[in-house]
Order: sequence, then C-alpha cells, then structure tokens
Amino acid sequence: MSIIRTAYRKELAAYRVARANGDHVSAWQRLERGHIIAQGSLPLHLHSHGVMLAFAVSRREWAEVAGQVLRLFLAPLGTLTGRTPMGNTGRSDVSAFASMPIPADIAQIVNAGRD
Repeated sequence: MSIIRTAYRKELAAYRVARANGDHVSAWQRLERGHIIAQGSLPLHLHSHGVMLAFAVSRREWAEVAGQVLRLFLAPLGTLTGRTPMGNTGRSDVSAFASMPIPADIAQIVNAGRD
C-alpha cells in the first residue's frame, strides 16, 4: 500500500473517531488534511469530497453541501490536468482554485509519495 493511501486512511480513521466523539471541528480538520493528502490521486480525491459531502449533509451544512457538489465535478478536471491547487483544504469556505500552504507533516508524506 502506498504511503499516500496509508496516510489518507489514517486521517479518515481520525475523522471517524472525532465524529463519534461529537468533535465536529476536529472531524472537519481531519477531512481537510485527508483532502490535501488525496489531491494527487483521482480516486482518493473524489473519495475525500464524497466523505466531506456526506458529513456536510449529516450536519445540515447546506452551503458546504453545495460546495462539495461543485468540487466533485471539478476534482477530476484538476487532478487529470495536473492543475489541482495543492494544499487546498477542499472546503467551501475557500476558493476551489486557491493553492494553500501544506502543513509540514503532510508535505513530507506527499513528497515521499511522489518518489
């Protein structure tokens, strides 16, 4: 299993724990971290937005739902053309086209996954 897939699964596991504990702020943070890790892989990138969409629906966060639907359509284009804005958290409160700083621990994972 690749380092990217392993790291992504760890973030999703941490998301599930936070969600089960009712810590929705941490749950979103883990989904954002997972999204950053997943950006270079179309299947993982789509999955990350699908999980974000499902979480937003469960929380009745309708603006986030709309943002995730849009991102599910944009993700394939960005990933396949190599124009994904790296570091973007994938949330609807940031532009879908804005690159963002990548946390150092995630940058190490992403760089190791490229090797």
